[in-house]
Amino acid sequence: MSEKKRIVSGMRPTGALHLGNLHGALANWINMQDDYDCFFFIADWHALTSDYEDPGNIARFTENMMIDWLGAGLDPEKSTLFVQSAVVSHAELFLLLSMITPVPWLERNPTYKEQIEALDNKDLSTFGFLGYPVLQAADIIIYRANGVPVGIDQAPHIELTREIARRFNHLYGHVFPEPETILTETSKILGTDRRKMSKSYNNAIYLSDPPEEIRKKTAQMITDPQRVRKSDPGDPDVCNVFTFHRFYSPAVEREEINAACRKAAIGCVDCKKKMAERLVGYLAPIRERIGHLRQDTNLVRDIIDRGNRRAAEEAAITMQRVRDAVKI
Repeated sequence: MSEKKRIVSGMRPTGALHLGNLHGALANWINMQDDYDCFFFIADWHALTSDYEDPGNIARFTENMMIDWLGAGLDPEKSTLFVQSAVVSHAELFLLLSMITPVPWLERNPTYKEQIEALDNKDLSTFGFLGYPVLQAADIIIYRANGVPVGIDQAPHIELTREIARRFNHLYGHVFPEPETILTETSKILGTDRRKMSKSYNNAIYLSDPPEEIRKKTAQMITDPQRVRKSDPGDPDVCNVFTFHRFYSPAVEREEINAACRKAAIGCVDCKKKMAERLVGYLAPIRERIGHLRQDTNLVRDIIDRGNRRAAEEAAITMQRVRDAVKI
């Protein structure tokens, strides 16, 4: 049997994980565990690129994110789960890669200008923010990754990582494989107000939300904006609640709701209630596992420690090759 290809990906610890995180990345990671040698890390250093003035929550968010990961289905027996800052070799490789990465490569990064404009309430005129793609490249190639699972919007970041690896290999001899972009299908799920689901918008449904909180948030969801009265026919194609039905309700029920909505045979309140119960049922096992893990923080920390050690061992192999190549 051929050896599994290795993939690497990370997530910034910015708070409790919600349905957008689950369907945007986490579900794909979970599904890839049996087919790849997976390294998944909590990118706490990356969180400092925008939150350097207020780092107080990062450690707490890091442990909570690991709990959410495990609750959702990441398996430490199948994947290496670790914390970025616990593997200091990332910083050493970042330093060396920063010596060879041209500044124009970073300035043309499409996310750089977008983030500067979107986060205009923060001072992002730092070297760390400009250079975070170099740290991202270090995060990936230090594990000699064959690929990185991303959505289409993140593909330019992986291409930059490939360019940095290629430049290092050209200057010092072949050390790094150029990681492939593994495009994954990301299911877009909006927040309760039809904007992008986000903690900052206060429109998110979290993996750990109890049933009553889920029902409360669902009751506040915006439906078809053109449907003013219950007697008005609705259009499920533009209704955010029906999008949730597509994720969480069985096909027969979806078809019934679709037809009933278009004939005004079901009102939005009843439609929301049906969806809420399906979502409560879907999240129940995840919420239960999260609850158990929160009561056993020693187990969680042991999983983190084991993942950190495994990641550090792999990173050390790479860094010895890097030092030999650079002759330092």
